[in-house]
Amino acid sequence: MGATSCGGFSFARMEVNTMPKQPRRPCGFSGCPNLTDGRFCEAHAKQENRRYERYQRDPATKRRYGRAWQRIRDRYAAAHPFCEECYKRGILTPTEEIHHIKPLAHGGTHAEDNLMALCKPCHSRITVEMGDRWPQNKEYTY
Repeated sequence: MGATSCGGFSFARMEVNTMPKQPRRPCGFSGCPNLTDGRFCEAHAKQENRRYERYQRDPATKRRYGRAWQRIRDRYAAAHPFCEECYKRGILTPTEEIHHIKPLAHGGTHAEDNLMALCKPCHSRITVEMGDRWPQNKEYTY
């Protein structure tokens, strides 16, 4: 560390070492050699999402999360720019997802008192705790 002076003030220079990133993996699309940080490369991520929306996503879910929901979500995110869970702990984290407190599948609505602005880690944690997406006590039969 060295010190630099400027107009009577002394500033310390500090070296910052960052953690190395994980190595990039090949794209998950069959036959694609591109390396990526996610599951698919940029060229195939959009194509894979389109395929999922068309063939694998439940039609009832598609109806619940249509254009009207996108407008409600965007409006709520603009009014609540920070994650509400992190904000309670005094941390300002930008909103990344809007969460239904009572899920639509269990009779919830898109009303503002049933919505919560969250960052991705908080949303994932709450979803796991609720057991909706990744059940904890799932029994497998072979």
